[in-house]
Amino acid sequence: MAETLRLIRDDDRQLPFVRNMLQNSLREEKDFDALEKILLTNVQQNPDQVVYSELLLWLQVQRRDFTGALVQAKALDRRARAEGGRVLDLAAIAQRNKDYESAIAGYEYVIREHRQGPFYPVARQRLVQTREEQVRNTFPIDVAKIRSLITEYEQVLTELGRTPETAPVLRNMATLYAFQLDDKPKAMALLQQVIDMPRASLTVVDDAKLNLADIYLLRNEPWEATLLYSQVEKSHKDSPVGYDAKLRNARLNYYAGNFKLAQSHLDILKQATSREIANDAMQLSLLITDNTAQDTSGVALREYAVVEQLVFQNKLTEALKGLDNLLQKYPGHALTDDAWYLKGQLQRRIGDYQGAITTLSRITGNPKYDVLSDDALFLTATIMEEDVKDQAKAQELYNQVLVKYPGSIYVAEARKRFRKLRGDNS
Repeated sequence: MAETLRLIRDDDRQLPFVRNMLQNSLREEKDFDALEKILLTNVQQNPDQVVYSELLLWLQVQRRDFTGALVQAKALDRRARAEGGRVLDLAAIAQRNKDYESAIAGYEYVIREHRQGPFYPVARQRLVQTREEQVRNTFPIDVAKIRSLITEYEQVLTELGRTPETAPVLRNMATLYAFQLDDKPKAMALLQQVIDMPRASLTVVDDAKLNLADIYLLRNEPWEATLLYSQVEKSHKDSPVGYDAKLRNARLNYYAGNFKLAQSHLDILKQATSREIANDAMQLSLLITDNTAQDTSGVALREYAVVEQLVFQNKLTEALKGLDNLLQKYPGHALTDDAWYLKGQLQRRIGDYQGAITTLSRITGNPKYDVLSDDALFLTATIMEEDVKDQAKAQELYNQVLVKYPGSIYVAEARKRFRKLRGDNS
């Protein structure tokens, strides 16, 4: 590593090459620790060479240490006089990775230090959006906090005005009214404001149409929903918004039990440019394929799809009853592990943490359910850390994820959380 870093000491144009070289050598925890130690030393000994700070920022993002990355981003931002741009970018990455505290700290920094800067309006909106994500991912959801968020969004609109740039604020408010406060007329009125807004971009308008279609689905009006999804799909062919519309149409058909039609949408989406949409399409496609291979009529899957629609409609109590009926009616069915996992998620959402842990143990304790074992183990660790507040047990479970499932998609996040609970400085 030290030899590789010498390449950029005299020529910072080698940075992309060096990053790729280092990426290939970061295989274990000790590799990350060793590189971080070398970089920290180089940053201290060579304060005028920005390239070491750039590499340290890159490394901290790789290991999802957004608290440490934020320190570097602020320093680089001040040095480059970027008016908060570097910090804004880092905060957005933290937000996508659900590190809400670091994201909020980053947006607050931009708002505080660059009130007259070009990134202030974006930071102002994203700050409330991040707080919303945090509230919606803290279970059970606090309705008082939802109302507080709506007040905060109203303040943003008062400050920045109702313009095409603040249209996402109206959309966010609409989804809170529809899904959390069950005020569908208010939500639909807000979305209509976006759709009718002069000079609003086509993408902004079509995003609002997707939200409006979702509300029609909440109201059990699938025909209205599919018309809007299809409209957006046609106006945005081969773009993320269009793929999103096609995925929602596929889900609508899945909820209705039209598995062949859903599958035809999903087959196209597996090739989507957006990894997130392609992954979601692949998961739903596999669910349909696995559960219609032997049971060609898909009777159990139809009942499971009805439960998933209840979850979409935020009818969690009814969904839990549906899952219990399904598990009792089809013992040993291929859907069993999916049903247990979904039940664990829903129990967490209603605040039944011990019930969720017990349910998830049915997956982690049964080698037959190996496909969802890492998901269930990571979720159990998360519940222990965030909800039960048993840090010692959470640390033990995160370590199990690292040891038992080294190829899991949860490894990077489990490593970050394990290090934090262990008390590492970075």
